[in-house]
Amino acid sequence: MTMFHFFNCAILTFGPHAVYYSATPLSEYDTLGTSVKAALVYLGTALVKLVCLATFLQMSENDGFDPYQELLKALIGFIDVAGLYFALTQLTHRNISQNHKFQAVGLGWAFADSVLHRLAPLWVGARGLEFTWDYILQGLEANANLVLSISLAALGSLIWLRKNKPKTLIPIIYACAGIVATMPSITSDAMLIACQFLFFPSGCSVVSYEIPVTF
Repeated sequence: MTMFHFFNCAILTFGPHAVYYSATPLSEYDTLGTSVKAALVYLGTALVKLVCLATFLQMSENDGFDPYQELLKALIGFIDVAGLYFALTQLTHRNISQNHKFQAVGLGWAFADSVLHRLAPLWVGARGLEFTWDYILQGLEANANLVLSISLAALGSLIWLRKNKPKTLIPIIYACAGIVATMPSITSDAMLIACQFLFFPSGCSVVSYEIPVTF
């Protein structure tokens, strides 16, 4: 039963990436290499972000709002933008169109994020003796992050790859890119609140249920 729960959560987390690749023209144009390169760029970007967070952010003893720390987090978030810029403009790609390029980059970016942040928790926790909603919420979070990553790659494509941009849309494009870049990925806390509101309207917390283990 616990392995069944693990496989369900793993399919919910990583399945949409495979479905998106197979259901779109990305598979026909063989853009897997572009997605793999984008995933490697994401891993390097995540390492740089980790070093910056550990170096510049300070652990506060209280939970109060610190404008300086929040601004610093937002600025560090732009490292993702730099990584996407490198993936979209500096990597060597096959002869594919601009539309396929940003989709492949966004897909590889989102898949690497899911593997880095969700594979180990799923493997360790989803096979436990207790059933919790946390790992299902992680899968939903991965789906939302897939949409967010492709959207950010699309904005980057409009900014850096398209030459004939409408002048009236340039401020809107940059404003949207800044908002998407500085906002965090749809976090598990936000998803938890939303799902608690939908599934537990009385306001109670997510309940853990004991599942008997069968061999």
